[in-house]
Amino acid sequence: MTQTIGYARVSTEDQDCSIQEEALRAAGATIIRSERKSGTTTMDRTELATVLDFLREGDTLLVTRIDRLARSLGDLEGIVGQLRAKGAHLKATEQPIDTSTPAGRAFLQMLGVFAEFETAIRRERQLEGIAKAKAKGVYKGRKPTVPVDEVKRLKAEGLGASVIAKQLGIARSSVYEALKGA
Repeated sequence: MTQTIGYARVSTEDQDCSIQEEALRAAGATIIRSERKSGTTTMDRTELATVLDFLREGDTLLVTRIDRLARSLGDLEGIVGQLRAKGAHLKATEQPIDTSTPAGRAFLQMLGVFAEFETAIRRERQLEGIAKAKAKGVYKGRKPTVPVDEVKRLKAEGLGASVIAKQLGIARSSVYEALKGA
């Protein structure tokens, strides 16, 4: 018996998957897995990994849009390759994607290229904005998450990086970074 398994994803904790989940249910998904993770990589996306492991021959992975699945062409091709190897298919509710048809596969590839292009353009605009803010002296970067003064104090007391890291509950590399220029 084949199944349609839905996958929903949002990027941040303050976003909600419920609209995607409703659309997936309405399109026939019998199982739905959701997660709050960035789509720029497939790393650490445990729900996606679970779905990909669970799919069997003839099953369909259903998403609302392919950008919910992957933001890079490489990741998208990797996921589609895994599906193909299992004899499973990919469909989207809001796009004419169905990898069981030649036209659906072609459209998927075109959308993948555009999704990757959109991500690159967004990143470029963000870097331009940061450069402008830095030039104006407005952008200072992210606030340090490591207690730099505390790291320096403990180092002055003669403690080593490993001991400082363990005592403060931070990575040893963070200790070295905090001590740069000290």
